[in-house]
Amino acid sequence: MHVSHLSLSDFRSWTAVDVELAAGSTALIGANGQGKTNLVEALGYVATLSSHRVASDAPLVRAGAERAVVRTRVERDGRSTLVELEINPGRTNRARVNRGPVPRAREVVGILRTVLFAPEDLALVRGDRSERRRFLDDLLVSSAPRYAGVRADYDRVLKQRNALLKTAFLARRSGGGDMRTLDVWDAHLARCGADLLSARLRLVEALRPRIATAYAAVAVGGDGTRGETEVDYRSSLGEAMPSGPADREVLAAAMLSELARVRPQEVERGVSLVGPHRDELVLGLAGLPVKGYASHGESWSFALALRLASYELLKADGGEPVLVLDDVFAELDTGRRDRLALLVAGAEQVLVTAAVPADVPEALAGSRYDVHEGTVTHVR
Repeated sequence: MHVSHLSLSDFRSWTAVDVELAAGSTALIGANGQGKTNLVEALGYVATLSSHRVASDAPLVRAGAERAVVRTRVERDGRSTLVELEINPGRTNRARVNRGPVPRAREVVGILRTVLFAPEDLALVRGDRSERRRFLDDLLVSSAPRYAGVRADYDRVLKQRNALLKTAFLARRSGGGDMRTLDVWDAHLARCGADLLSARLRLVEALRPRIATAYAAVAVGGDGTRGETEVDYRSSLGEAMPSGPADREVLAAAMLSELARVRPQEVERGVSLVGPHRDELVLGLAGLPVKGYASHGESWSFALALRLASYELLKADGGEPVLVLDDVFAELDTGRRDRLALLVAGAEQVLVTAAVPADVPEALAGSRYDVHEGTVTHVR
């Protein structure tokens, strides 16, 4: 899989731009603030319908414009697919595939797969647990697009249930309140939550050995002398979490039971205390948590290992993703830079952004574009 064309209208800093791309390595070179990251951010948006930099769509639309449009042509297995996304903050986004409209924008998810490395990836190991949950869910959607719907359904149910809990709290203070409606939303939350939880558990099992291999390769060139990685999923179900493999029905029953147990606390606090939105992906190295104990270099290596493991997982699933390395090499020491470059050089398409040509390793020296003052110029 590779992207052969990218076109933007009123996306971020770009009024309009068209870029022809090819398989292999491509470097986008430009000083900070010239818009090179905006180009690869647009590709990530087509792949996941979200940005790796912001939580909402509004910042993606150029100041003064009403909407942004992203068009990209994806080549896969001898077929060419044109994907067009119209981003309308505060309104419904629209999508077209090969010039034909699709009912919902999320139906384009899966046409393009990307794995993006960025400086923000340090938050995967050093940041809040929500960053690691998002990492898992974004990867789920990339590997199986139906989980975009599961994720959206869960978020909708959670929002409705939290609103109802706040209402229940006020009703109890006044001596009234009918909790039967809450029972209905408990069932909805357990059903959607079990679907998401079951998928996350399977994903973590698949990622665990790949993360270990990738960390050894990036950190120490494969000799594994700096400690073994540990990757575990910690559920908010606590002791109610079934031991061993569990199907969705078992997980849903466990979630319903735990929701019943903690309902008094939930009503008192007005929030849902049980479900995938409270879970944690626990990362360890040599018996210690990565967060708070790992060095800067070890943290970077672990973050890179998470992305490399994602790439290997998607590749094994039958659709090699486009690799995007956004200003990553400037953050790495020479050893990690060279090892990462050699690991990804064989990918079908690698897009690298950098402030200066010297930040691009020789192993990834392919096509080059200069990004400067609103233009993208092909240099070689």
